[in-house]
Amino acid sequence: MDGAPSCSPPDLCVRGEKGRGVSERRRTAKSRLSQRLPPQRLTAEPATEFATASLALISVIGAFDCLPKKKEETVREIINAIAIAITIGLSGATAADAAESYKPAHTVARNVVLVHGAWADGSSWAEVIPLLQAAGLNVTAVQNPLTSLADSVAETRRALALQDGPTVLVAHSWGGTVISEAGTDPKVTSLVYVAARAPDAGEDFVALSAEFPAGPVRAGILVNDGFSRLSEESFLKYFANGVAPRQAKILYAVQEPTAATIFGGRTSEAAWHSKPSFYAVSKQDKTINPDLERFLAKRMHATTVEIDAGHLSLVSHPKEVADLILAAAGR
Repeated sequence: MDGAPSCSPPDLCVRGEKGRGVSERRRTAKSRLSQRLPPQRLTAEPATEFATASLALISVIGAFDCLPKKKEETVREIINAIAIAITIGLSGATAADAAESYKPAHTVARNVVLVHGAWADGSSWAEVIPLLQAAGLNVTAVQNPLTSLADSVAETRRALALQDGPTVLVAHSWGGTVISEAGTDPKVTSLVYVAARAPDAGEDFVALSAEFPAGPVRAGILVNDGFSRLSEESFLKYFANGVAPRQAKILYAVQEPTAATIFGGRTSEAAWHSKPSFYAVSKQDKTINPDLERFLAKRMHATTVEIDAGHLSLVSHPKEVADLILAAAGR
């Protein structure tokens, strides 16, 4: 009525300057839509239910040629949302599935930085390191000071600064607190938690863990001059359960005293919100409750494996742990 061309699908506007190249744009629209609707996930019922909507959407996208530029951009945003909805319908997926599909693309990494937990040192990764090196990865094991969360994060960041590109950041046990904070480093492409804590930003993890039955290892915690150690009985029976006795005794001898206050430290960030995450649950863990580990893995939407091991799965089942790290590295 105001002199603007009147048009609607399927008789799209083709008059004047705005009509030129409509066919090409229509083909482009169809191509883009087809990229949003992965055929390998289709099932018969959703496909039947949403086929009409898909065709209508293609026609509507073609009608953009009739719109002024600003209006076109606004409507295109709406159509993009509709396309995502159709993708969900066609695949039978949930909204959560759709959100997960838009996480950062998995980057192939060439470096791995390993962070040990409490009552341990870098040698706890000794069985895993050769397997990663054999796969061509550059490996660095952080000597975690265990004096405070800030000190441990700083040491981990120093190790990350030495890496020459995409890096997988891995932690065991309390070390998961460290990588949740340090993992926001731009070099970090994915996170791997091995029977590890995975706190949210500012979360009281002590309160969270209290919602699950405590592991028997706690009865053997000894504190002297502000630093904690595990008694030999508790270490061998509960912390290193499943590890060969001779090897467990060596690990007991090299355990690093851990500041008693360290377990209450809170992170200011939670890198797992923005980085692809992987989790290895230890089914026989007597240090961190396996159900707490499962809760953490599920909360972060991690790629998860369950290993029939005690807390030190990285020692007793190094291949399974290494395989998960290699998957995180895109190998």
